[in-house]
Amino acid sequence: MTAFARRARASAGRMHPELSLVSYTLLGHLEESGGCRATDLAAHYALDKSTVSRQVAALERTELIERRLAPEDHRVQVLHLTDAGRNILTQVTESRRTALRERLADWPTDDLERFAAYLVRYNGWTGVGAEDR
Repeated sequence: MTAFARRARASAGRMHPELSLVSYTLLGHLEESGGCRATDLAAHYALDKSTVSRQVAALERTELIERRLAPEDHRVQVLHLTDAGRNILTQVTESRRTALRERLADWPTDDLERFAAYLVRYNGWTGVGAEDR
């Protein structure tokens, strides 16, 4: 798992030099959720609020995300992807998919099916603390 994580961090930098693995992950979550508060990001990924704050500030500086007032409570700021953020997320996602396809291109179908089943099983774990991972 450590080697997998190291490869993921290294490949994130190659996919887009301005986008760390954490930033990519946060952008992906904002896209999936349609926007959320920074505190929600911290809770979802079990990250320290200061870590998320630094990442959010960097993403705002590069205009990949923006803050909007929540319609139901104008005291709350919700983070949303900008068009630039959506475009970079799409580019990086496509680059990652291409790299994955290349890496798995010579795997036999049986191996791919087993690998996919193992990933589904791993990601479907609902044990203690699963909501934090």
